[in-house]
Amino acid sequence: MSKSPTPYELLGGEEVLRRLVKRFYEIMDTLPEAQGIRSMHPQNLQTSEDKLFMFLSGWLGGPNLFIEKIGPPKMRARHMPFKIGKSERDQWMICMVNAVEDLKVEEPLRSDLLHALLNLADHMRNQPEQ
Repeated sequence: MSKSPTPYELLGGEEVLRRLVKRFYEIMDTLPEAQGIRSMHPQNLQTSEDKLFMFLSGWLGGPNLFIEKIGPPKMRARHMPFKIGKSERDQWMICMVNAVEDLKVEEPLRSDLLHALLNLADHMRNQPEQ
């Protein structure tokens, strides 16, 4: 009985995931509509890029790099010091949608991935709706 490929494998593994995360931060760094979330990050984005790559690797069913190097993700707790509302969630998603589109991720993986990422981004919200 063969096992189904993980989203990590369907995406293209480490190489494609690295490109996705790199493109995400390039977009966040330059897109005027994302300046709210850009301002929450350090000037040099490399550490943020590395952490997102490691997290997404395990989250998508690949190697659990984040857990191995940093510990349990506890992503909501890690994001609590930042004010994250609908606007910040939406800015993050604009960057991620653009990155996924730029990498030409095909359906149905594209829709499945973006839906799961929206749920993840929504879970990070810690500000009441206004």
